[in-house]
Amino acid sequence: MAQNSVYLPEQFLAQMREALPSHLSFDDFIAACQRPLRRSIRVNTLKISVADFLTLVSPYRWQLTPVPWCEEGYWIEREDDDALPLGSTAEHLSGLFYIQEASSMLPVAALFADDNAPERVMDVAAAPGSKTTQIAARMGNRGAILANEFSASRVKVLHANISRCGIHNVALTHFDGRVFGAALPEAFDAILLDAPCSGEGVVRKDPDALKNWSTESNLDIAATQRELIDSAFHALRPGGTLVYSTCTLNRDENEDVCLWLKAQYPDAVEILPLNDLFDTAKEAVTPEGFLHVFPQIYDCEGFFVARLRKTRAIDPLPAPTFRVGKFPFTPLKGREAAQAETAAGKVGLNWDDSLRLWTRDKEIWLFPSHIEPLIGKVRFSRLGIRLAEVHNKGYRWQHEAVIALAGSENTFALTHQEAEEWYRGRDVYPESTPQQDEAIVTYQGYPLGLAKKVGSRLKNSYPRELVRDGRLFTGNDRTD
Repeated sequence: MAQNSVYLPEQFLAQMREALPSHLSFDDFIAACQRPLRRSIRVNTLKISVADFLTLVSPYRWQLTPVPWCEEGYWIEREDDDALPLGSTAEHLSGLFYIQEASSMLPVAALFADDNAPERVMDVAAAPGSKTTQIAARMGNRGAILANEFSASRVKVLHANISRCGIHNVALTHFDGRVFGAALPEAFDAILLDAPCSGEGVVRKDPDALKNWSTESNLDIAATQRELIDSAFHALRPGGTLVYSTCTLNRDENEDVCLWLKAQYPDAVEILPLNDLFDTAKEAVTPEGFLHVFPQIYDCEGFFVARLRKTRAIDPLPAPTFRVGKFPFTPLKGREAAQAETAAGKVGLNWDDSLRLWTRDKEIWLFPSHIEPLIGKVRFSRLGIRLAEVHNKGYRWQHEAVIALAGSENTFALTHQEAEEWYRGRDVYPESTPQQDEAIVTYQGYPLGLAKKVGSRLKNSYPRELVRDGRLFTGNDRTD
């Protein structure tokens, strides 16, 4: 990358020169900002173990280097510059890994540090879903996550990523994050606030990230961040953990926001130092115990992470003024519930008692039971997963449910070529057909969707909005 391709305003550089700890070199900082960002991925352990993933991709020309703060995280280098895009590989399409910047894996590592095992978690600014999916994997799809996103257009992307990764313990909301302290006081065991910020840390990915940079703008953003962290702190139960993070580097949006919260509630905010989060954390730790990651330290994006504990209850905020409206679902019980469960089991879909059946019109949904206490307090954009639509001949099983709930029963393995056809939305003509009328089609042992047998063909049910064209995975990136 050419030395002048990244735009770094003079005033920003002056601020960074002052902010940089004495053991770090300013020239190294500039050089790191100018270097292209290393790609990184995180193995989705809800679907595959790290060991099995490494075995699966071992024939490929991938060089994988472990990310020190995330056991499932790897920097990835591929020999071929013209290699298939990572997002078009079979393993990505079937949700076995997530393309995630290494430093953005830090906040969730901090959230679950010291054996923290929260049952109800909120991700305040969740899209596109890298941290929500990481939280879900750490929770083993148990408990519940409220994933909020203020931008309506990004809620769809968030849902698509959650669905691809086979996650069923998430409720989606679409609010300004400042409402939660009043709407859901003391409702969460842990909260991640990956706050909207000025993005000073992302210049390696976006050379024009600082085109509109100004100290005035940073101070405006910091004012919003203070309102967000205050709201999040109210929504946290006493004893709970709040992780505050940004992908920016200035003190106004980072340390000062956390210290402001501490000044607001001096006997309720405890800073939990991150010195021991991973082996070399001390290289990025601040005197307060926060992680302030300059890009040259670990050769990744710039990032900031703070971990706070709420040591006691604080005065509640005034009750919210918005109306939630009537909840349109009712629990599905008795004979109807038993019928749905039996029918689902026959096609290979199973779940445990952490999920409950609910119904609306002709739809059947599965909601995480840990979210039920929040029903009626906020409006949900989407809750859990849609299991089926009921019609006069039975059930039409939904794609997201197949991806999340399929086990090893009633499966039918597709070849390389057939799997590619499936992702292109085409019907498949295998040499032999499955025994049952409906079967869960798999590739590499992982579910791609539910196919209906019609004569000698398998009718494709892959959702139209997910259909891919362009280069796909067949035969690419392999050494064999």
